[in-house]
Amino acid sequence: MNSPVPPRGSGSRPHSRDRHGRGMRGPVAPPQVPLAISRAEAFDDLVRDSVARLERHWPQLASVEFAVQEVPRADEAELRATDEAVPLGRVLEGDGERPDRVVVYRRPVEIRSRTRDERAVLVHEVVVEQVAELLGLAPETVDPRYGQD
Repeated sequence: MNSPVPPRGSGSRPHSRDRHGRGMRGPVAPPQVPLAISRAEAFDDLVRDSVARLERHWPQLASVEFAVQEVPRADEAELRATDEAVPLGRVLEGDGERPDRVVVYRRPVEIRSRTRDERAVLVHEVVVEQVAELLGLAPETVDPRYGQD
């Protein structure tokens, strides 16, 4: 029977400095400080915030799964070969086993936005557009402030 590999640095003597004498290893800032949040985590938070805004007015979105992917998969890009731009999001309609799903692509959105505020606006627009497609409505119906930011 194989035994689990012990975690790194779990030897018998505690180390207070790394092997090169440069001080403690570990995070630069405590987890509650924004510095400790990765770009991917910050992006996920923007999507969550946008979905929360919409769920207040569209309770049926509670059954929709929202996800973030880095980039569209190759087969998705081939399906959209006639489009000139890389998609920022996609709707995957559910079947009997899976719920409807809205996917937002992180890297294409980040490339098109320079600041965090621009990114937040673009993420919300992408989520609104995908929800509108899923519900068969105009984006302005889903969020009356769509396109005004």
